[in-house]
Amino acid sequence: MTKFQGFQRPSPLLIDKPTYKQIGYARASSASSKFGLEAQVAALREAGCDQIFQETISTRVKDIDRPQLQLALGALKEGDEIVFVKLDRGFRTQKETINVLHDLQEQDKHVRTLDGLINTRGLGKFAPILIGLLSGLNQVERSMIAERQAESIQYRKEIGASLGGRPKTNTAKEGLVVRLRNEGCSYRNIRAQTGLALATIRRIIVDQEESAVAV
Repeated sequence: MTKFQGFQRPSPLLIDKPTYKQIGYARASSASSKFGLEAQVAALREAGCDQIFQETISTRVKDIDRPQLQLALGALKEGDEIVFVKLDRGFRTQKETINVLHDLQEQDKHVRTLDGLINTRGLGKFAPILIGLLSGLNQVERSMIAERQAESIQYRKEIGASLGGRPKTNTAKEGLVVRLRNEGCSYRNIRAQTGLALATIRRIIVDQEESAVAV
C-alpha cells in the first residue's frame, strides 16, 4: 500500500478564515462609558477582525466628522465587511445608518454587528429589502414628526400662544401672580394657586418690579 508522506490536515483556523477582510470599529463617548473601548476591541478581535479602528468621541458628532470611522470605511475593499459590537457604536442617527448601509451595499461591501441585529452578507439578496424597509420607516418617522409639529402650531394658533415657544401667560394670571406676591405669598404658594411654573412666576414678578422702577 502506498503511503502519502508529509501530508498534514489543514488547520481549522485556515479552513474557517474568510477570504474577505473584516474591519472592526469601536467607539466610546467617554473614557468612563459603559461601552468601553477595551471591551469592544476585545469582542471585535475575538470575532476575527483583521484590523480594528477605535476612537473616543461624542455621540453628537456626525459620522462624517469621526476620523477613525472614516478610515475604517475607507479601508474596505469590494467584498469586505465592517463590524460593530452594536450599530449605535458606528452611527448617530437612523438617517446616517441608512445612508451608509445603502452606499456600502452599492459597493458590494457589508455591515455586521456582533449583537446579531445586522448582517448584510448573511442576508444576501434580501439585504436591499432590509435597507429599503429601514428607509421607509425613516420616511414614516419624518412624516410623523412633521405632522406633530403642524398639529402643535395649529393648537398654539387656536389658543393664541406664541409660535416660537411655550404658550404665553394670560394677563389675568399675571395679575393674580402680582397680587398674591404683594399679599406676601411665597413662590411655592403662588405656584399651588396658579399652576404656573416657578420660573414663570419669577419672570412675571421681575418684569413687574422692573416696570415699577421705570415708572
